[in-house]
Amino acid sequence: MNLLDMLFGTSSKAPKQPNVRFGRYTDSYKAPLQYEAWEASLDFFEKKEYLDSYRTFFEYLRDEKEDNVRWTVEDGVIEFELLQGSKRVSGRCNAQNFTAEAQIAHAEKLNVGFMRRLIESNYGMDFCRYALSPDNNIIVKFDTSTLDGSPYKLYHALKEVAINADKQDDLLLDEFPMLKALDRGSRTEISEAHKEIKYQFMMQKIQFVLNELESNRPDASRHAGMAAYMLLDLVYRIDYLTRPEGFVLETLETINDLFFENSSKTPFQKILEMRKTFQKILDRPKELIFKELYETKSTFGVIKPAPHEHLIALIDGEMKSLEEDVVPKYTYLGIAVPSYIIGSCLFLHALPRPIRELLELFYRVSESEYFSALGFMPSYYNVKMNTFDKKALTATIKKIKENNKAKYPNLNPDVRLLQFGSLAEFAASYLVLLKNIDVSN
Repeated sequence: MNLLDMLFGTSSKAPKQPNVRFGRYTDSYKAPLQYEAWEASLDFFEKKEYLDSYRTFFEYLRDEKEDNVRWTVEDGVIEFELLQGSKRVSGRCNAQNFTAEAQIAHAEKLNVGFMRRLIESNYGMDFCRYALSPDNNIIVKFDTSTLDGSPYKLYHALKEVAINADKQDDLLLDEFPMLKALDRGSRTEISEAHKEIKYQFMMQKIQFVLNELESNRPDASRHAGMAAYMLLDLVYRIDYLTRPEGFVLETLETINDLFFENSSKTPFQKILEMRKTFQKILDRPKELIFKELYETKSTFGVIKPAPHEHLIALIDGEMKSLEEDVVPKYTYLGIAVPSYIIGSCLFLHALPRPIRELLELFYRVSESEYFSALGFMPSYYNVKMNTFDKKALTATIKKIKENNKAKYPNLNPDVRLLQFGSLAEFAASYLVLLKNIDVSN
């Protein structure tokens, strides 16, 4: 079922690139040694060798590139910490018990507002709970006996602790002034120049789409689908390319949920509410958005793994929306639909690594000015001249193929399928290339 159906019922030596991250972290791309550690952890647990089970479990979680998990073993006790965004989960385990907690914020005084919210949130938890420490620190905590602490349970429990702690700290600190920041986890500030580039990109993109919708005034009976594609593409594009935290991230997720929620609202009502919610980002003070732009390391991903077939099905379902009688009149739709397909996969799913890299490459092309401002080279598309650097683009696609051929020996993206008459033509042809890729092992 496509989105409309839901509505209506260069050189051989590559230049050094800046250290800028894009998109949400995923723990789906683990090395073979990590999977071996997982199997060992399960085996040790079955044998009741709990410390060895937990040690190999942490080996499974550790991402060497992220340097996200550390532990020590001494006198029959493992002490550990793992990083998730702006939070740090720490704990200890022995032959009898396993405990973990993350500090969220310090309460200089208690307030009914945040206390009620956290108590209500406890009902939605499966493994952990929010609590108040003796020194008035808000924490999220998990504990279990080793007899009931299998690696399966630990994975989901620690993920629940980590993701909830990381999400709540910025939101609570923003809303309740009596709360003060505690441990900032792996948070690393980015330069003011990069913050400015990300901020301007975010503001300009939102304003452009809202202006497009206002000038064309799509009505609910005929062109509500156009508005939906444009707004959802905007959500995914901002999320992936600027990686905001706190209020902005929460707002983007709210906009996405507004469209897909099951409610009695008409498509036109949903779109109107989505537009109003985007306006909240435009109205937010610049200095507050700057505070939500920073780099982090993570242990758990919030997006779920998906096979290449998911992308193929999405392409087949959505591309029929590019009807001939719509595109000439609303030319932005020619880019918004492919962008929606690509963005939704990056926002919601962890596709096979080469597919994910090719999806990001589409953004490198369609947002070439943004990437150039951040310092990336080469620029694959000249917006003013409507020209493509075909040689550089082809070389990059071949490099992605070479970098992944060990795991995906049949990977063979056919660059002959690409068309370069316009960005809209390129976008449609790029989806054809993606659809015909073989990622079998």
